[in-house]
Amino acid sequence: MDYSVEALVIGAGVIGLAVARSLAIAGREVLLIDRETAIGTQTSSRNSEVIHSGIYYPPGTLKARLCVAGRAALYHYCGAHGVGTQRLGKLIVATTDGEVAKLTALKVNAEANGVTDLLWLSGAEVQDLEPALKCHAALLSPSTGIIDSHAFMLSLLAEAEGHGATLSLRTAFVSAQRTSETFEVRLRPEEGEHVTLACRVIVNCAGHGAHDAAAAVESYERQYLPPRFLARGTYCGVSGASPFRRLIYPVPVAGALGIHVTLDMGHRLRLGPDIEWIDSFDDRPNPHVAEAFAGAVARYWPGVRARELTPTYAGVRPKIHGPDMASADFVIQGLDEHGVPGLVNLFGIESPGLTSSLAIGEHVAELLAG
Repeated sequence: MDYSVEALVIGAGVIGLAVARSLAIAGREVLLIDRETAIGTQTSSRNSEVIHSGIYYPPGTLKARLCVAGRAALYHYCGAHGVGTQRLGKLIVATTDGEVAKLTALKVNAEANGVTDLLWLSGAEVQDLEPALKCHAALLSPSTGIIDSHAFMLSLLAEAEGHGATLSLRTAFVSAQRTSETFEVRLRPEEGEHVTLACRVIVNCAGHGAHDAAAAVESYERQYLPPRFLARGTYCGVSGASPFRRLIYPVPVAGALGIHVTLDMGHRLRLGPDIEWIDSFDDRPNPHVAEAFAGAVARYWPGVRARELTPTYAGVRPKIHGPDMASADFVIQGLDEHGVPGLVNLFGIESPGLTSSLAIGEHVAELLAG
């Protein structure tokens, strides 16, 4: 073996960084690898940067539990480490009587998840808060906010490295074979020959590459791989100043939260994302979405018609359910699920993955400690 380390974490997005931090704090020797030239270049940097409160997810699921725990942990962590957040609040708006009934169901679901701060507002009360909005009723979520995701990832990396973790960029995971007590791992640096590594633990946080990484572990049986789908979401920039002080969401649509109005840390407006099922990875924004976005958003913000919309960026969600399937929970597989000691695979970590990241890191550390 060229090298040895106790724990190998594959993927330096926000989830891999949070896992590496938790394992390093627990006293493990950690090597974090990523094939890209920087941390968090894919899903982690191509999203709305929203801190979700835990409203939408079925009670008892990993998404519900880890989102609620992760949101509290995230605000606390960012306050302690000087990472920028803004607890702006979010309005989920109903534009028809039928959508009002859906708001009621959302409130019941949120309360089952432990989200007890939602406020019911009439259309008139919404107008008092956000005069540019048009709706029948809304739910106000005071604990929803936004985060400087890049600063957060840099902070996670600094803390992990402060506890002895090492980051190796431009390094691809090739394969692993389980021996009696360790894995024999092959890595491929961007420049140079393959290197071999002995480690006791592998945590697969490779995002879009998680299926390939899991399949490259020789003793992992492919029957445990979940389905794999790709859904691109394009975002649009909006001309002019924001008329809103809060985030504005419609009632959710099938498979997504609907095209919503968010603000970045500088309070610049952006719309999106939409959901577009694609057959191969492509994170270029769809250049033809502006009219569809305007039509969707005009239902609750008529003033969008006077603005210029420009597709600016897109993210690809690592889905494990398709367009005609029920939404899937996070999949975090340990020994009990696949029978390989020391291996943890994470699949389908889409929204609310950023919000849940610290809780996911703790969950993985507990799985391995057990």
